[in-house]
Amino acid sequence: QVQLVESGGGLVEYGGSLRLSCAASGRSPLIMAWFRQAPGLEREFVAALSRSGAVTYYGDSVKGRFTIPRGDGENTSNLKMNNVRHKDTAVYYCAAGYQWTRDATGFDYWGQGTQVTVSA
Repeated sequence: QVQLVESGGGLVEYGGSLRLSCAASGRSPLIMAWFRQAPGLEREFVAALSRSGAVTYYGDSVKGRFTIPRGDGENTSNLKMNNVRHKDTAVYYCAAGYQWTRDATGFDYWGQGTQVTVSA
């Protein structure tokens, strides 16, 4: 079992920055990831990090703007959001699992979600 706790959501101005954090406890997952879901839309892959912290990959909509710092990995994942846009407004979820995938169904454990709202 893996327990995930997210923090850091809130209101951010258009073009600004925000950092989300996810702390994992229990069994160490192979991969930690971030997804987001806006009202009326499907859950979307944002970014993922290997347990070692050496491998990261990003969804096309956030590539070049969002990063996961090197050094994160085994039990933590921080998502640094830069140059945020209105389309980034969503509930952000931390996820953990044991498959290399961008598909939400491939993740076994989920946090409770944290709201990010980009203001004008």
